Amino acid sequence: MHVCAVAFEFHIPQATTLKEKRSVLNSLIDTVRHRYPVAIAEVDHQDTWQRSAIGVSAVSGSPRQVEEVLDSVERYVWSIPDIEVTSAERTWLELE
Repeated sequence: MHVCAVAFEFHIPQATTLKEKRSVLNSLIDTVRHRYPVAIAEVDHQDTWQRSAIGVSAVSGSPRQVEEVLDSVERYVWSIPDIEVTSAERTWLELE
């Protein structure tokens, strides 16, 4: 079993309220959930109106499959014009 997670940090410059931020994030999260076989959630900065962090994880029997799925998710996230990605970090879960 191969498990990898990507932690994204975002700046959402046009958001002037938490409602506007959540609108942008909910759209992103819903689209990723429907397009890709991953788990995704907002994981930090829930009460900050221009900043956010999400986590995306994938599991497969093949590391290549996990990489392909997460590469696709990353390309999609980086292409969203309303969000500035400030960092993206992958972490592999080591299983014994």
